[in-house]
Amino acid sequence: MKQILRIKFLLVIITLQVFLGLQVSTALAQLRTPRFDDDIMIDLQDHRTPEQTGFFLFVSNHLMYGNVGVPAGLLAGGIITNDKAMRQNALYVAGSTAISAGLTEIIKHLVKRPRPFLQNIHITPVYRPGNYSFPSGHSSSSFATATALSMAYPKWYVILPAYLWAGSTAYSRMYLGVHYPTDVAAGAGLGAASALPLLFLKK
Repeated sequence: MKQILRIKFLLVIITLQVFLGLQVSTALAQLRTPRFDDDIMIDLQDHRTPEQTGFFLFVSNHLMYGNVGVPAGLLAGGIITNDKAMRQNALYVAGSTAISAGLTEIIKHLVKRPRPFLQNIHITPVYRPGNYSFPSGHSSSSFATATALSMAYPKWYVILPAYLWAGSTAYSRMYLGVHYPTDVAAGAGLGAASALPLLFLKK
């Protein structure tokens, strides 16, 4: 009975997330790109250095090591030590990241916001990815992973590196010229919120 109630609760929360996300996304889609979005992107590209570019490319390109490695590590640790709570937390983290990825793709294809370098010829990206811009998938998934992990293990030595990684990943998308600040902010918020529906899995 409890399991059925949890599933119903999960479905209600996800439905509300989708509905609210679509409302906000539709409103944003009808607005012009804020001036500060363009200004920040141009300022960032004007201050790029080879060292910083290499670092943020590395962070951005290795996103999956965190998104997959964290729950995989928890699962492996839980199996090796026969720790049921750790295995359960692995499911919680993986599920939260999966929800954020699904919602991000739905919103991307509904809003269809072009990448910054397609909207403004003065913005030069480090590379030119495809797909749509809003919200940032890297920001969404990294913040979902960081938030779920921090809620499962609320210790400073878990929270601090988790959010440093997520914040660096989100920042890298702006630095590389492939996402606007509003894309990143929306992605981070969506990712953090994606850890809430599966809270009942956390041990």
